[in-house]
Amino acid sequence: MHYDAAERIIKRYDLTGAGATAVSSLFSTTEELSASFGVFGVVFLMISVLSFTRAAQRVFEQAWELKPLSVRNTRNGSWWILTLGGYTVVITLLSAFLGGYALGLVALVCEVPVTAAFLVWSGWILSAKRIRWPDLLPFGFTGAVLMAAYAVGATIYMPRLFNSSATHYGVVGAVFAMISALFGVMLVLVASAALGREVRDELSRIRQGRRPSDREVRRQWDNVVEQARSRWRTARGEISHHQIKGSNH
Repeated sequence: MHYDAAERIIKRYDLTGAGATAVSSLFSTTEELSASFGVFGVVFLMISVLSFTRAAQRVFEQAWELKPLSVRNTRNGSWWILTLGGYTVVITLLSAFLGGYALGLVALVCEVPVTAAFLVWSGWILSAKRIRWPDLLPFGFTGAVLMAAYAVGATIYMPRLFNSSATHYGVVGAVFAMISALFGVMLVLVASAALGREVRDELSRIRQGRRPSDREVRRQWDNVVEQARSRWRTARGEISHHQIKGSNH
């Protein structure tokens, strides 16, 4: 099991050298070590999984301004964890079977609708079904697209991060790299939730006919343009100042 996990990470990010060695060492344990820490590991894993579920739950509660349920939503959180496992299996299979076509773009395109469906389900179940699934569609679509973009960036950057961290910190460096990757995923999730909520609210206002007047739209656009011009003038002035200062030296 540990070997398979290491192999999936190595193949997913095309790791070589110090990065691949660190990941293999991280997921390889002796039988004595596994027997000694088996019970402790299971307890720690359960606590970590529940904490992760609470964190994901709070994202939706805060983005949609819902009353926090905390441990009262444990049952729905457990269902979400099971679904997360199934989603991971599906994504892994898509990557394994389709990852070799068109530089992995075929697998990436097929993963987008799967990710969108999973994100919509996540918001619905983690909010204790307080958010209607049609209201979650903008979030699901936005999150799936951003996740795909993040996956492309991670494929390019993560091998360098793994190798650099492993060279400086050894096996622990692989842990740092994986934490950084998970942090990036959660950052994308939070941004998608906030953006999805704003898009849903804007669409609701449009359907209800509460559109701003043309004068208000023009005023806001002029403010944006003026702010952009002001920042450009400031930046250009600072560049000119540094150039003059450099020429004097």
